[in-house]
Amino acid sequence: MFRSEIFKSFADSDQYGMVFTYVWAFNYQSDWDFVESVCQVFEEAGAAIYFVELESDLQTRLKRNTTPHRLQHKPTKRNLEWSENDLKTSMDKYRLNSLDGEIKRKNYLRINNTYLSPDEVAAQIKETFNL
Repeated sequence: MFRSEIFKSFADSDQYGMVFTYVWAFNYQSDWDFVESVCQVFEEAGAAIYFVELESDLQTRLKRNTTPHRLQHKPTKRNLEWSENDLKTSMDKYRLNSLDGEIKRKNYLRINNTYLSPDEVAAQIKETFNL
């Protein structure tokens, strides 16, 4: 409910845009339903929605999970043993990337960011969507 209220308030504002990140379990209908409900809030307000799906290999994800920036901003990642185990087991339980053609949105981009910096990813998104 908290997220929903934030989305509704933002959609009704005159703000330029919002970046919302979400770890989407593609094999859970409840996640599909949640994403659709968020889209509806913004579409009803006339907003354009852009989907960017990021992917990288497990070793890269594990390495990124221990960077100083991530540890500073995500307290749950500071327990390195728990965090590594959580990342590995989540990959067994959840399908964290879409199948080809599964996301049918017009403004959709999938990026394998294994070897890309955040600035390179941002530039690719801006260029693709003319932002």
